[in-house]
Amino acid sequence: MSQDVTTLDTVSVAKWLRGRVPGVREIKSATKFPGGQSNPTFRLDTDGPQLVLRRKPPGKLLKSAHAVDREFRVQKALAGSDVPVSRMYALCEDPGVIGSDFYVMDYVAGRNFNLPTLPEQSKGERWAIINEMGRVLAAIHDVDIDAVGLSDYGPEGNYYRRQIDRWTKQYRNSQTDDIAEMEALITWLDANIPPEDGQRGLVHGDFRIDNMLFHSAEPRCLAVLDWELSTIGHPYADLAAVLMQWSMPAGTEGRGLAGIDRADHGLPTDAQFVEDYCARRGISGIDNLGFYVAFTFFRMAGILQGVKKRALDGNASNPERALRVGRYVPRYATGGLNAAGQL
Repeated sequence: MSQDVTTLDTVSVAKWLRGRVPGVREIKSATKFPGGQSNPTFRLDTDGPQLVLRRKPPGKLLKSAHAVDREFRVQKALAGSDVPVSRMYALCEDPGVIGSDFYVMDYVAGRNFNLPTLPEQSKGERWAIINEMGRVLAAIHDVDIDAVGLSDYGPEGNYYRRQIDRWTKQYRNSQTDDIAEMEALITWLDANIPPEDGQRGLVHGDFRIDNMLFHSAEPRCLAVLDWELSTIGHPYADLAAVLMQWSMPAGTEGRGLAGIDRADHGLPTDAQFVEDYCARRGISGIDNLGFYVAFTFFRMAGILQGVKKRALDGNASNPERALRVGRYVPRYATGGLNAAGQL
């Protein structure tokens, strides 16, 4: 049965917020953001501060998915760090309030760029924005997880081993078709995991330009969004995810940079972005980059397969878009094989 994810019981939420968010007694309106395929997100106009509520979707969910409690914890831990995040107010784990877990944070007014081509910005502004994106990425990976209380935020052991196992399982649980390219990619990744190199830190898990909010007039990030896939792991997965996204077609569907003359547009090459990242983190270079990019293609294919399955089950936040992006699963699998040098 289809579940309504477009509305919110504002009376119940307002009652719960009293005493937890200073100055709030009633919610005047709740407006669902059009994005957020995984966890429905609402802007709350109150008699106090403007807020954002992010909730688990209703209905049957895959185990460990839609972890709003983890999103809340990591952003709360990063308050005051070099990683910009919204102010966290409260987490609700009582399903009696609206039917699923949710958390409430400050609304951050800023610019959100959906496309890495940054078509409405000048050439110089594009370079500055992408440079800030690289700075924030390095800042995430340089977080002292012991100092901020996140050392237990992810298990010990090989990050890629557990991620490949996890997303293979998630993919199997939401699989709707037999995709030969996905099977080949899973087999290759399973056999080519690099040895551990001692790097263990915070990873965002879905680091993209559209998961960032920027100052209205400056190339300065005000908040990194969508921490659902964050964990303690290996930093190159986040870096590779940026390169993966950029390899996709330009435009509103692929949201990549394929075919774009980057120098003419004021955008860095992959090599320049990686070089700047390494300089910020004080490392000499990255070996076996193809594996990390192939891995991120695989993980994104698994994510999109889950989005497609939720649409078919009637639990998607935006069913039409969910089915549309679900058609990209074979393409991401093929991209992974290309990155791995298998095509």
